[in-house]
Amino acid sequence: MNDFVLEFRTNINKHIHQLREDLKGIRTGRAHTGMIEGLPVEAYGGSMKMKLLELASITTEGNDALVIMPFDPSTVQDIEKAILASPLGITPKTEGHRITVRIPPLSEEQRIKYTKLISQMVEETKNSIRRDRESIRKDIKNMFDAKQLTEDDKFRFEKDIDSETSKSNEELQNIKEKKEQEIMAV
Repeated sequence: MNDFVLEFRTNINKHIHQLREDLKGIRTGRAHTGMIEGLPVEAYGGSMKMKLLELASITTEGNDALVIMPFDPSTVQDIEKAILASPLGITPKTEGHRITVRIPPLSEEQRIKYTKLISQMVEETKNSIRRDRESIRKDIKNMFDAKQLTEDDKFRFEKDIDSETSKSNEELQNIKEKKEQEIMAV
């Protein structure tokens, strides 16, 4: 396997991993910790900006609730503010040092909006992969023009890169369909 193809495969995996992480934040009407793990919290009077996951343990309680247990009880109010300020549209309920967040069911309109957002996110990932592909193809062409690659090597590398692109597009399509089914399920 050539460095071009390995580099390209590594970039594809990074893009797909990032997409999966981003998709965790999209609500499905069921509670899951990925929805709020990455939520930025200005803790300790705004002196530190941390992810919620770094400040508390998060667990699910049934299908419609998340329970947040801060490691430091002084961060409870900071966590509440971050949840209220988030675009998720959820409201925390605090009992002592325990924060409970109920996840309301999605309306049909919200479900459709989220499927469009998923399509947009997948398309952005495909575009990133295309840009990487074109960059690597340009590098291959430059090496060929500089007589550092044979014509056979050039065509083989381009074929391998196109093959990796096709595989990634199939994987992205599967991710998209799975997430859309998850969202549309009532």
